Amino acid sequence: MLRIVRRIVQSGYLTLVLSFLYALLMAWAAPGFATLANATNIVDAMLPLLIVATGQTIVLMTAGIDLSATAIIALTSVVGAWIVTGDDGLLAEHPAATPIAILCMLLVGSLVGLGNGMCIAWVKMPPFIVTLSTMMLVSGLSEWMTQSRSIYNLPDSFLFFGKNIGVAFAIAVVVAISGQLLLTRTWLGASLKHIGSNPATARTSGIQIERGILATYAISGCCAAIASLLITAQLETGSPVQWENNLLDIIGATVIGGTSLFGGRANVAWTACGVLLLTLIDNSLNLLNLSHFSIMMAKGGVILLAAWLDTLRNRWEQQ
Repeated sequence: MLRIVRRIVQSGYLTLVLSFLYALLMAWAAPGFATLANATNIVDAMLPLLIVATGQTIVLMTAGIDLSATAIIALTSVVGAWIVTGDDGLLAEHPAATPIAILCMLLVGSLVGLGNGMCIAWVKMPPFIVTLSTMMLVSGLSEWMTQSRSIYNLPDSFLFFGKNIGVAFAIAVVVAISGQLLLTRTWLGASLKHIGSNPATARTSGIQIERGILATYAISGCCAAIASLLITAQLETGSPVQWENNLLDIIGATVIGGTSLFGGRANVAWTACGVLLLTLIDNSLNLLNLSHFSIMMAKGGVILLAAWLDTLRNRWEQQ
């Protein structure tokens, strides 16, 4: 019996089964859940979360963590909107405004992530402290740049990436598949697994740990910037507090999917399942008109359960 329980808990696609069962339950219990319009809302909410969670998955493979993801989303949202806005934007109404804004968003996100990686890889600071400090620093910078005001009047060429669900879906799929291929089919992915499992052995094997960590956090920052593009376009607003309350969802979706907080075990396909389950919970509880704190309690309980299962998996693997 214990062997069966272990196999179920260690299955990477347990979350997908739970998502299916939960959807069946909510189709009966939540009015309006099993409709095409609501399914579209679920997919729309999943896409940016999947992108930023892909970056978090790659970071967790190294036994690190990136708490600055939401702050990077806010900063790049402000940067992109500041360039393209029709209200005295840097390149307002310029035909190249949108591509330049997107490039700047990706560059800023990658550079912030690279800064995290430099502190962790070269200065040997703990990832938790580094990314927590970056979150506070970057959040403050975003609010200072805008004086805590949102930026509106974004052009249609920019909003296209969030308003066209087909384009947003394609972007999310490309990012997720690229992340999965990086982890499973490249030398870097194999190196990151060794770094997360046993850094000392990885260094003895000739793996450049510092380079791997630098790449990991730069990729995470870039993923946050891509997610920011979709979020900013969906909401039609560049905001210094964009997604500031969604850090729990980003880390939670990754852990719920089965990626280990202890490093060495990560899979973007599992993360996609975690994103699906967390989005279903959020969507269905809103349809049931539960209060915000009730939804947070429910999501927190699910994430705590996922962390406990991760601890069990890690304990069993060491036996």
